Amino acid sequence: MHSAELIKESRGALAREDFTTRDDANWMKHALGYWENEKVWLDYRPVHMNTLDDEVESFPPKARVY
Repeated sequence: MHSAELIKESRGALAREDFTTRDDANWMKHALGYWENEKVWLDYRPVHMNTLDDEVESFPPKARVY
C-alpha cells in the first residue's frame, strides 16, 4: 500500500482518483520494497526499454484503452 500511495499516477491496476492519467516521464520505473533487520524501505529502478536481442523489436509504452 505504501508504494502505491507514493506513485502519483494511474497505470494498469493502480488507479487513483487524484492522479487520473499515466505519467511516463516521471514514473517509468519499478517500485521495489526491501526488508532487512526488521526494517522496511522502498526504492525504485528504471524500466529497461531495450530487448535482449535483435530478433524482437522494442516499442514505446502506450495507454491501454478499452
